[in-house]
Amino acid sequence: MVSIAVCDDEILERCRIAGKVEKILRGKKVPCTIRQFGSGKELLEAVEDFDIIFLDILMCGMDGMETARLFREKNFDKILIFVSSSREYVLEAYDVEAFHYLPKPVEDGKLETVLQRAVGKLENHSQEFIIASRERQKWKLYLDYIYYFEIKGRVIEVHGTEGIFTYYGRIGMLEQMLEDKGFFRCHKSYLVNLKTVSSYNRQELTLDNGEKVVIARRRYEKFSERMLEVMRENGGIV
Repeated sequence: MVSIAVCDDEILERCRIAGKVEKILRGKKVPCTIRQFGSGKELLEAVEDFDIIFLDILMCGMDGMETARLFREKNFDKILIFVSSSREYVLEAYDVEAFHYLPKPVEDGKLETVLQRAVGKLENHSQEFIIASRERQKWKLYLDYIYYFEIKGRVIEVHGTEGIFTYYGRIGMLEQMLEDKGFFRCHKSYLVNLKTVSSYNRQELTLDNGEKVVIARRRYEKFSERMLEVMRENGGIV
């Protein structure tokens, strides 16, 4: 089930986009739920965890760009698609890692193409996830988007493809939960997604995004064993 939000302060426009999205997905037999919002504030206050967000930029009050920045602070792995009658914000859209920028009036063919790509991106990633609680809300964190977890006191930082998500938790429980999901605790403070390790030595790991994570000396041998297993499973060794 794909969960979609359409945010636009013009009611006719958001109804039009929501209707087109539903028609396209129904034709492709993709189950979905669609909610409409008349302002960025309403969207940010929603309790749902949306997969795809269609967001107008020129809105009264909080504009779409500011809404996107605030949204990214708590939802680093969601697909943002801007819809606007102005093209002057295209470059700013990159700052919040927008998936696409659709000019109004939205062409049916272009909308279908972008929507198909967005759904494809969701389907191409593993659907395995964990649930994290923050600010009285539940958040789905998909494992394929995560590079590593870092513990700082009682706070766990989730370092992912689109930023850092924080919540209160215990890394020991997280380690037990993910031990058969391709994650390894290479240091007391770090739990790493082994699929994202590009190189390593006895002192540190280098991840696909270029970040380096320290590895504890006493954990190196076990890490090497697990790394070889993951490489075999994913075609890294023949």
